[in-house]
Parts: sequence; C-alpha cells; structure tokens
Amino acid sequence: MAGRTCKLVLALLVAEMAASPLALAYDPSPLQDFCVADTVSSVFVNGLVCKDLAQVSASDFAFSGLQNAGDTSNAFGSKVTLVDVRALPGLNSLGVSMARLDIAPGGLNPPHTHPRATEVLTVVQGQMYVGFLATDGTLFAKVLSRGDVFVFPKGLVHFEFNCGASPAVGIAGLSSQNPGLIRAADSLFGATHAITDEVLAKAFRIDAVTVQRIKAQFATKK
Repeated sequence: MAGRTCKLVLALLVAEMAASPLALAYDPSPLQDFCVADTVSSVFVNGLVCKDLAQVSASDFAFSGLQNAGDTSNAFGSKVTLVDVRALPGLNSLGVSMARLDIAPGGLNPPHTHPRATEVLTVVQGQMYVGFLATDGTLFAKVLSRGDVFVFPKGLVHFEFNCGASPAVGIAGLSSQNPGLIRAADSLFGATHAITDEVLAKAFRIDAVTVQRIKAQFATKK
C-alpha cells in the first residue's frame, strides 16, 4: 500500500511539473546546432525563421563595430549599440545578445526595462552610477569603476549615469536574442497614441499644463 501511495504522489508531482508554465518563460531552445535568422522571410513565428543551411556562412555569426565609440551628442548624452538577432542573425534561438554603452560625462542612459532579459553590465572605462528598482520600490544602486560588474534582473527598471569626469563605456550581456526596450519616460509621455493628460496628471500628481510641457519635450526627440 505504501509503495502504491508513493508512486501516486510521484506521478502527481511529475504531472504538476509538466503543466507548469515556467518552462515556457524564456527564448525558445534550439533543436539543432543553430538556426540563423532568415531576415527576408515573411513568415511570422515566435523568433525568426531559420535560413536555408546551404546559404549559411561564417559572416552570419560575426558582427563588427563595437570597437567604435557611440555618438553621445544627444539630449541624454548616451548611446547604446545593441547586437541582437537583427544585427547578428546567428543569435537566433540562442537566447543571448549584447550591447556597448557609451555615456558622456554627466550623461544618462534613462530608466528603462528589458521585458525579456536579465542584463549583466561590465564597466570597461570610466565610472558609472547604476541601479535598479525592485517591485516593492527599493533602489539597489552602486558606483562602478573599470572592471566592476552589476546585474539588472529581468524586467526591472534600471539606469546608468556617468558620474565621472571622462567618458564611460560598458559592455552588457543580455539573456535574450531580442531583449526589448521600454524607456519609462518615453513610453508614458511620448507614446505614439498619447496617454491622456488627465491620466498622467493624476498618476504623477501634477497639473495638465505640466503634462503638456513634458510631452512637448519628448515630441521634439521623435
């Protein structure tokens, strides 16, 4: 009897694990050596269609340009050079991507999230004040110098600020071929279909005139 009970419990546990949606929360796992993205295909799938193996070459797995400094002559004083599946087709189905971050002195990579990826940042030049917000509103922040590493958990709002006197450079790894980007301020005040002034005024406890003034700042950047 005890043996049958143990087998029943084990069967129930296995069934529960198989039904769990957690296993589906990340990029699709590869079922072959690689699946180079076919960037001209019109077929829509969760990811990108595989390129014909006969057409695959070494250049599909290579990217050049991260040695070049990004142009930081903009309102934020920062530039992200992203190497995702669109820039490097060989990343398709592999669940990783990377980026170079350049920030001028006093510049900022504004608060944003990557809805599909955890990010790990390594500072290779200068200093950065970086941090992220937990879901309970707690800020985890630190000043990083050359050689320091910081991780931003998946989906949480985070930022990078150059608190030094010279340009800062970071290299980031992300746990998705297509991590996505949502800038907090841009998405609220610069949405393509604008959020109403009433909603934003109430959310930020400001008046509609201030909302309009902020919206105008983001409209000029489009």
